[in-house]
Amino acid sequence: MTQSQGAEVLHPGAPRSTAPSERRARAGHGHPWLTLVAVALGVMMVGLDATVVSIANPAIAKDLGASLSGLQWVTNAYLLALAVTLIPAGKIADRFGRKRTFLAGVVGFAVSSLLIGLSGGLGMVIFWRVVQGFAGALLQPASLAILRNTFPADKLNAAIGVWGSTVGISIAGGPIVAGLLVENVNWESVFFLNAPLGVIALAMGLWVIRESKDEESAGSFDLPGVALLTGALFALVWGLIKAGEHGFGDAVPLVSFAASVVLFAAFVWNELRVERPLLPLGLFRSVSLSAATGLIVLGFFGMFGTIFFITLYLQQVHGMSPVDAGVRMLPMTGIFIVASPIAGVLTNRFGPRLPLALGMGFTAAAMFGLSRIGVDAPYVQLWPWFVLVGLAFGMVIVAGTEAIVGNAPAHLAGVAGGLQQTASQVGGVLGTSVLGVLMSTKVGDVLVERLTGAGVPGGAAQQLSGQEGLVSQGVAPVPPGTPAPAAQAITDGSHLAFMDGFQTSLTVAGFVALVAILAALLVRRGASPVEGAAVA
Repeated sequence: MTQSQGAEVLHPGAPRSTAPSERRARAGHGHPWLTLVAVALGVMMVGLDATVVSIANPAIAKDLGASLSGLQWVTNAYLLALAVTLIPAGKIADRFGRKRTFLAGVVGFAVSSLLIGLSGGLGMVIFWRVVQGFAGALLQPASLAILRNTFPADKLNAAIGVWGSTVGISIAGGPIVAGLLVENVNWESVFFLNAPLGVIALAMGLWVIRESKDEESAGSFDLPGVALLTGALFALVWGLIKAGEHGFGDAVPLVSFAASVVLFAAFVWNELRVERPLLPLGLFRSVSLSAATGLIVLGFFGMFGTIFFITLYLQQVHGMSPVDAGVRMLPMTGIFIVASPIAGVLTNRFGPRLPLALGMGFTAAAMFGLSRIGVDAPYVQLWPWFVLVGLAFGMVIVAGTEAIVGNAPAHLAGVAGGLQQTASQVGGVLGTSVLGVLMSTKVGDVLVERLTGAGVPGGAAQQLSGQEGLVSQGVAPVPPGTPAPAAQAITDGSHLAFMDGFQTSLTVAGFVALVAILAALLVRRGASPVEGAAVA
């Protein structure tokens, strides 16, 4: 470490030396807890988006005539844009300023949310979801980097716990608020929720957040690294999405996966030879950071897929209204508010290994439990598993964030935050795509059998065999004018086929969660000093 670098390695939480007048330019400027409030307000928009979209999906599908693959694009277009830009966005935050990057993300997220609500067709919804993903990529890693460089080391886990609780509040309230809006206004209105939050977050962020950056990154920017990593992630995620539509044996996903491998190899070669790499590969010398990254991918695989299909199950199979579905999901979303601070306490005391292992154990138990429910399962058979999923979310997000960001040097906090968020988004795309393929494949395999078993004549069942896309959404493909007894038979058979796919998908997710427990055992507490502290 050079003398100039050593001068920037401070005691945990101590800001880089600045003049008293600079530090106290205005009341509240740079205050850690006020900074946390400003950051949390911005991140709350992302939390709301996670659940309002899931509740609005059936209404979007009905209003815009979206197929299952089209509906998945509403989710995956956002995840795709987010996943391919999170690490470059983290590097941008480290170089050009975390406050500046965070506030740009807040503005972009709020504006794109408004434009989604104003869109008149599925294509425009998907387009603005892409823009929203880019804005979220600016917002999320910068928010973690701001906390990492504002709070002392002994308070960081508590701050991340509060940060996670804020996300939990928005996740918990999202389904109910979205349900009320979908029922009483329209699905477009759910996206307008982000506008007031964005305005408040922008105003407060401008006032209280102190700018910070990595002073060592002032040189050339690794543009080839940005291009190669973005291309590699795009090819990977695109392949997963297309596999969700056509299956993993189709030419498009196979070519995409091959291109991803080549681009990742080129990215590694580039990073090993450039002076200032986009993603310093030395980060992965930390076994804890590497294991936590893999665990987050596996954890979000099951969690995202579960939420996607549970909302379809509640509304399409059980026939619940959006509000009823939102209320029924409260044990899943609401418990997250409690789980996050609990995870922060456990991480402070025992390190991230215990809460990560607990979180993945809860996930596995919930997946296996939900895989056994039937078409008419009473709510008493659902809510205990919802509680476990909510607990798992809190444990994995808080402890996983500490394991990744805490095991990275503080001057790379933005990159580490981007890596953590990339892992979660790639895991989410994997979950919705892979589990979606399993769902559609299983439904296609059993649909005719389930229809005939429910009393649909063989010829009519064969005619309906190509409707697995609708059935995979929980929708019964009843032709107009069908007599009531025949319509009921089609509905019964379709819902049984949906449950076959649902059960298969969640069983696979349960086994993936068990594998993630092994990764949790490799994770240790981060111990890096706080560097690159805040500057005015």
